[in-house]
Amino acid sequence: MFLNCDIGESFGAWTMGMDEHVMPFIDQANIACGFHAGDPVTMRKTVRLALKHDVSLGAHPGYPDLQGFGRRSMALHHEEITALVSYQVGALSHIAASEGGALSYVKPRGALYNDMMQNENALEGVLNALSSSPHPLALMAMSTADNRKLKAACKHHGIPLILEAFADRAYDERGFIVPRSHPNAVHKDPDTIIRQACDLAEGRAIKTMTGQSLKLEADTLCVHGDNPDSIAAVRAIREALGKQL
Repeated sequence: MFLNCDIGESFGAWTMGMDEHVMPFIDQANIACGFHAGDPVTMRKTVRLALKHDVSLGAHPGYPDLQGFGRRSMALHHEEITALVSYQVGALSHIAASEGGALSYVKPRGALYNDMMQNENALEGVLNALSSSPHPLALMAMSTADNRKLKAACKHHGIPLILEAFADRAYDERGFIVPRSHPNAVHKDPDTIIRQACDLAEGRAIKTMTGQSLKLEADTLCVHGDNPDSIAAVRAIREALGKQL
């Protein structure tokens, strides 16, 4: 089981996250590409940091929504989504290549990620961007209670799929993460986060928001590293999964 983290989200004079602290404990870095966060200098620094720690490089493209941190949806045609994803992936891919690295996957950001999971138009736009890439790229997407449509769409476009689950988010009965607007959407207790991470990694059922059992197929776990408590949780998850560095 791999650990991934949304990263490289500083912008100009504003610092977001604790990238240098979390990078040694993750396997996959979802690097912001400038539309919701990040800038060219931050992108380059993050690529260098990831390569230093032998962490896989992934693009984290989102809607053009700096003010909303990429968490606000936009009504776009699938061709517009294809173009904005290609634009962001292309920029990060060039920076990665200039540093001797290469992107291996794409994980859409926030609202684009959620829209992709529930809207065929958005998913089509993202997959078209990946299938037209000059280099092979996998799609990292949310694992739910029923992944058949997602798998079929990726297979149709010839795109490898990386199924993702969340260590620190509450789930509903369909296997979707509970929106952040809900007061209990994000787990804060480190023991709860570590327990959910271990259950997901070992294929055990977790509890939904309403107490129902939910079993998710997952290749990677999303963790967060934006404060000292979250860094400690990531390190504890790494150790609990038997991957202590």
